[in-house]
Amino acid sequence: MRIKQTIEKVPGGLMVIPLMLGALFNTIDQLHIPFIMNFLKSIGVSPVEEGIYEFMKIGGFSEALFKTGTLTLIGLFLFCAGSQMNLRVGGKALKKGILLTGSKCLTGIAFGILFGMFFDPMNGLLGLSTLAIIAAMTNGNEGMYAVLTGQYGNRSDVGAISVLTLNDGPFFTMLALGMVGVNFPLIAFIAVLLPIALGMLLGNLDEDIREFLKPGETLLVPFFAFCLGAGMNFMSFFNPEAVWGGLALGFATVIFTALTGILVYRLFGEKSTIGPVAEASTAGNAVGTPAAIAAAASVAAGAGLMTVEKAQGFQEIANLATIQISISTITTSILCPIAVILWDKYQRSKGIDGRLEDIPSKKIKISAELEQES
Repeated sequence: MRIKQTIEKVPGGLMVIPLMLGALFNTIDQLHIPFIMNFLKSIGVSPVEEGIYEFMKIGGFSEALFKTGTLTLIGLFLFCAGSQMNLRVGGKALKKGILLTGSKCLTGIAFGILFGMFFDPMNGLLGLSTLAIIAAMTNGNEGMYAVLTGQYGNRSDVGAISVLTLNDGPFFTMLALGMVGVNFPLIAFIAVLLPIALGMLLGNLDEDIREFLKPGETLLVPFFAFCLGAGMNFMSFFNPEAVWGGLALGFATVIFTALTGILVYRLFGEKSTIGPVAEASTAGNAVGTPAAIAAAASVAAGAGLMTVEKAQGFQEIANLATIQISISTITTSILCPIAVILWDKYQRSKGIDGRLEDIPSKKIKISAELEQES
């Protein structure tokens, strides 16, 4: 049986399919079907409340892994992702990485802040929130970026991924929410960033550790996605706000982050602009950001720096934001490669081959003089 291959045929399948399965199982669980509850009772499952039994809450390792382990699994994922943030990158790749990271993050943050000015930042147009917008637009699918730039870009485009991994995780989302008045205490930032920072430190100190932790970037995604789904109702995926909000988020991510990135590349003298288009996507791991933000909000409320009501607001929108980001991930997984192919054709019509490394005219002149002398 080729289960993995079948799942991977779905855009963002390793994240989306487990998420939906978790939601489906939880929905069945919440229906409290009599014959299922009677079976659970007969094998000695403890009741959730009097007369109510749920197979997602049977305790032990099963409940910890499939129901309540969301934050632990996301934390481990961030640790593994941090270990892949290579500080030793070439000058050209470093420049492109900084340009891409900066343009993508600033576009997502600006979009989220402007949305909050004109609409309800917690539940505005199409049910979108500032949280969902920033989380989806600032975090790109680095795996797809690597594949697309490997085929249509050059070596420094691919090398820029070392800097782009800084987008992984909820840091920029927390930073942006702080800019619009959400008062996260320092400890909330530390609690979120510590796994990333420790992973980054170890990965840069020891190449073997980086290689050892590399599989965690993909291995953990279906597990925390299932856990996230296990806190949702499957019917939420058919909520018009979830569907239309997610689609709008996907189109906005591809169009606006690509255009901003192209403009920034041009301002800094880059001829080929394949990189910004290849980065115009939403990463599957971004689905974990709403849960991380809701956890940070709980920390802030506990420290007295945020009202309990506001913290509960983040917890209430987390599920809808997660679904919208999931749909944005699927949408951008389809649109982004198409955009890269079309942009590559456009560039070629203008005489620009994205596969060739840009060489400054001064270096070309020196090389020509050396050839003449020889």
